[in-house]
Amino acid sequence: MPGYEKITPPKGGKIKFENGQLKVPDNPIIPFIWGDGTGQDISPAAIKVFDAAVEKAYGGKRKVSWFKVYAGDEAIAHYYGAMTKEQIEALDPAEQRRLYMPDDTLQAVKDHLVAIKGPLTTPVGKGIRSLNVFLRQELDLYACVRPVRWFHGVPNPVKNPEKLNVIIFRENTEDVYAGIEYEQGTPEERKVWEFLTKEMKAVIREDSGIGIKPMSITGTTRIVKAAINYALKYGKTSVTIMHKGNIMKFTEGAFRKWGYEAAKTFGDKVITEEEVNAKFGGKVPEGKILIKDRIADSMFQQVLLRPEEYSIVVTPNLNGDYISDACAAQVGGLGIAPGANINYTNGIAMFEATHGTAPKYAGQDKVNPGSLILSGSMMFEYMGWTEVPKIIEEALERTIQAKTVTYDMERLITGAKLLSCSQFASAIVANMGKPPIRAVQGLAPAVKVAKDVAKGAIKVGKTVATKAIAKAKDKDFQAKAKGVAKKAGKVAMKGAKKVGKVAAKGAKKAGKAAARQIKKRVKK
Repeated sequence: MPGYEKITPPKGGKIKFENGQLKVPDNPIIPFIWGDGTGQDISPAAIKVFDAAVEKAYGGKRKVSWFKVYAGDEAIAHYYGAMTKEQIEALDPAEQRRLYMPDDTLQAVKDHLVAIKGPLTTPVGKGIRSLNVFLRQELDLYACVRPVRWFHGVPNPVKNPEKLNVIIFRENTEDVYAGIEYEQGTPEERKVWEFLTKEMKAVIREDSGIGIKPMSITGTTRIVKAAINYALKYGKTSVTIMHKGNIMKFTEGAFRKWGYEAAKTFGDKVITEEEVNAKFGGKVPEGKILIKDRIADSMFQQVLLRPEEYSIVVTPNLNGDYISDACAAQVGGLGIAPGANINYTNGIAMFEATHGTAPKYAGQDKVNPGSLILSGSMMFEYMGWTEVPKIIEEALERTIQAKTVTYDMERLITGAKLLSCSQFASAIVANMGKPPIRAVQGLAPAVKVAKDVAKGAIKVGKTVATKAIAKAKDKDFQAKAKGVAKKAGKVAMKGAKKVGKVAAKGAKKAGKAAARQIKKRVKK
C-alpha cells in the first residue's frame, strides 16, 4: 500500500472486494472526512451513534477503526496552515483542487474502499468546482443512491408522508454535471460558439456561456442495471425511468431507450408497463419487477399525488438532484435524508450527509446529525453488518417520537424538548434496543382486551359461587359450601388472573410481531 504524506491509518483490517462482493473484517478501517462548517459538529455525534450501535449488535466482537482524512477548509489547515484568499485564488484549478482534496484522501478511499463524509463547501459561480462532484468523477462513483422514507414523529408538509417510500438511483458522472462548460467571453467559449454556430448551424446568442450535456450508453446501462439489481436483492416492486425525453430526445430520450434495453437483459425477472397492460389487464404478474418510465415534470406530481406507486426511480444526474431533494422535503427535509455514492463494479463507496455546511451554525453544537447518521446506517447495510442499521433506525425513530429533538424539529413539534446535536446523539444511544414508541402504543388495545377478559372471568366466578350458596338450604351445608366457594373463588381468581397475564403476554408478543412486519413493509 502506498504511503501517505500527512495522515496515518489506525490499526485494523482492510475491506476487500472479491468476485463482486465486499469482504469485511471484524475491525475495518473506514476513512472519515468530517467536512466543513457543521460537519465538525455532526461527525463526532455520528461516530458516537455508530460505535454504540456496533457494540450493541456484536458485543465487542466487531469494531470500526475510524481513519480521519481531510478535505475542504480543514485540509488546507492540516496540510498547509494558514493561507490567504489571494494566495489560494492565485493557484491554477488543479493546484486549488489539491489544496481542498489532497491526494492522501483520494488514495485512502481507494485503499479502504468504504468511506463516509460530512458536508463540503463549494463556491457558487466561481472558484473550484464542487468537491463532491470531483470525488464522484475521480472515483467513478456512478450511482448516487438516495433512500427516502418517513420516520414517525418527523414534522412534514403532507397528509400521508408514510406513503412515500422510494429509493432514487441518480446517475452520478455524466449529464451537465460532467462540468464541460465554457465561461462567456473566454477564448474557449468563442471556439465552441464558432463551431456550433458555423459548422453545426446552431442558433446561440453571442453573449452566451455554453455547457455540454453528455449522456452515454455505458453510463445509462450501468445505473439502470444497478437499480434493477437492487430491486431484485431487496424485493422492490418497480423501477421507474425518469427523463425529459420528449424535449431532449438524443440525451434524456436516449436515457429512456437505453434504460429499457438494459432492463431486457434481466429476462423474465422484469416486465414493462406496456406488456402488463397489453397482456395481463394492467396487473403485474407475481414475482416480476415492473419497468416503467415517466416524464420528469410529471414525476414531481406523481410523488405527491400517487407516491405509493413508486418503489425505485432511476434518473439522469440533474433530474436526480432535483427529485431526491423534493422527495426528502415530503418526509421532513434533508436533516434526515441519507445518501451514498457507489461503484458497484469495484466496490468503492462514499456515504455522505446530503445537506450543506450551514456555516452560520458551525461550532454551536446545534444542527441535526440525522442525515449523516442515516448515511452511516446505509454504509453498515452495504458492508453486510445488517444488525446495525436496525438498531440505529429504531433508536432514531424512538428519539423523535419522544419529542426529544434538535432545533429544526423542535420549533415544529408541540411540546418538544430541545436538544443539542451531541445530546440528540446521546439520546439515540440511550434508546438503542428499545422498540419505537408506535410499536408499544400499538400493543395497548390488545393488552387492555386481555385484562378485561381476566376481570370478566373473575366476576363470573364470584356470581356463580354466590348463587350456589343462596340456593343451599341446610345451614351446615351453607357454611361448608361457603368455605368451598371462597376457596374455589380464590382458585378461580388466581387462574383467571394467570390466564389474563398469559393472554396479555401473547397479545404483546403478537403486537411486536406485527410491528416487525410493518417495519419490513416500510423498508420495502
